[in-house]
Amino acid sequence: MNVLQNKIDFAVIFSVKGANPNGDPLNGNRPRVNYDGMGELSDVCLKRKIRNRLMEAGQSIFVQSDDNRVNDYRSLKNRAEGILGQDIIKDGKRLFEKSCKTWIDIRTFRQVFAYGGEKKVEGVSIGIRGPVSIHSAFSVVPVEISSLQITKSVSGEGDGEKKASDTMGMKHRVDHGTYYFFGSMNPQLAEKTGFSDEDAEAIKVILPKLFENDASSARPEGSMRVIKVIWWKHNCKSGQYSSALVHGTLTVNPDGSYALNNLDGLKPEEISGF
Repeated sequence: MNVLQNKIDFAVIFSVKGANPNGDPLNGNRPRVNYDGMGELSDVCLKRKIRNRLMEAGQSIFVQSDDNRVNDYRSLKNRAEGILGQDIIKDGKRLFEKSCKTWIDIRTFRQVFAYGGEKKVEGVSIGIRGPVSIHSAFSVVPVEISSLQITKSVSGEGDGEKKASDTMGMKHRVDHGTYYFFGSMNPQLAEKTGFSDEDAEAIKVILPKLFENDASSARPEGSMRVIKVIWWKHNCKSGQYSSALVHGTLTVNPDGSYALNNLDGLKPEEISGF
């Protein structure tokens, strides 16, 4: 596979309707908002969805969630040791090279291996910096959050004559919102991890269906939908323009429509969501 040859910038515009796109555990799991009232999805949340879609496409993923695993390794250390072998785990250079070659999410994003030694055996601590950066997603305008109280229709325990004390709870949702986020792919960092043109294409393919197979009680099927993916492929490794300038050419409207100010020699590809 060819290491990434051209800098790439991209943007994803998506809609939220009657869903909690990313709950905040420090605020009663209410949808995340910033101090201006704009809805927010963290970069960690977005990377989780990218990993899940890549895994569904047949790619090998190192950081798997407990509820969506394809092997029996329940910790990252066990997965690394079980697949790579303990000898490689103890060798920082080989661990860097082999892990990047084995798992697309490591050579894409980043990973820190910090495992302590046992029985006076020296541990390992290395950091891998990936070439793909993902911004947090924000809504175009402040979002309105609805909260409703929920109850159980049956008792969770006992003889059923008296309902338990945990029969009441709260659910929160964004009634409607248009969000967007940006990302970039850096060829200089790709040379270190082996991130390839094929890897970039794999991410490009799954972004329009980022929320497929992602339903839950907080995110009912169809409540989150990608509207458009904007893909800028530069003609060189360093990029024809800075990412800040490229991202600034996109203006997103509350209804999901958008406008692009084209830059000379850099024509974006516009891909509709599923």
